[in-house]
Amino acid sequence: MRHLNFGAAAAVFLTLPATFLMAEAAAAADAAAGRQKAAMCAVCHGIDGLAKVPDAPNLAGESTVYTTRQLLAFKSGERQHEQMSIIAQGLSDEDIADLAAWYASVKVTVEVPE
Repeated sequence: MRHLNFGAAAAVFLTLPATFLMAEAAAAADAAAGRQKAAMCAVCHGIDGLAKVPDAPNLAGESTVYTTRQLLAFKSGERQHEQMSIIAQGLSDEDIADLAAWYASVKVTVEVPE
């Protein structure tokens, strides 16, 4: 007999509105404006989203939902990083949506070694 995990189901259900709101904001986002705003990110993450320093993640090709979630987590204090926690404080919701749209629009190709 299979048992339904109501706690897990409730957690997924409760996160759906936030995901839909992020998707809605991403649809209204302006990737070109995000490219301009990404100039402040370029030192660590690169204007193209390919990290320039070893402890910064690549952002190129990341989904808008992921990038938005991470920036909001830094902004709220849920996620901590010496630099990103400070930088995220200065970002508006529009800035976050635009940055997420920009980095999501960067196309990444992969070559698998033979």
